[in-house]
Amino acid sequence: MRKDALKRLAGGLFVSLGLLVSGCNGPGPIDLGLSSFGNRTSGLDLPATVDFYPDHEVLNVAKNHFGEGHYGHAARYFERAVEVAPSNAEAWLGLAASYDRVRRFDLADRAYRKAGELVGHRPEYHNNVGYSYLLRGDLVKARAKFVEAARMDPTNPTIANNLELLRDSVRRARSE
Repeated sequence: MRKDALKRLAGGLFVSLGLLVSGCNGPGPIDLGLSSFGNRTSGLDLPATVDFYPDHEVLNVAKNHFGEGHYGHAARYFERAVEVAPSNAEAWLGLAASYDRVRRFDLADRAYRKAGELVGHRPEYHNNVGYSYLLRGDLVKARAKFVEAARMDPTNPTIANNLELLRDSVRRARSE
């Protein structure tokens, strides 16, 4: 009796493991729709069009979409925000960060250059550019930017958290 129960249990575990592994190899029975960042992949597409909002609302709409993880929509609204107010550094930084999240680093670089012209070399700027490099896997450049940001603002918790993310990335890379 006990042997039969163990065989059934082992068989059930084997089937369950097979389902899980098939979910890792492509569009199998388990598709959680998550990106490598843990957020939904649906927010990572750049939509062709977005709803219209008045000029004075578009920056807040962009920030709300970014906060909700709808990075593609956020990028489109930040694009509009920089058209409406081309000297708004917050809009340029938001646009760059949105492009980072949809993995359009070519566009992010352009937006960061413009943001840098507007804000100069502030800790927030260096922190954001460092995070961009971290997303790209360029840990050396990420570290340089995070260290520069931390030098300028050593008590900033966001910068400290990003330095910790970098340390974790380095530890993981060394253990693989």
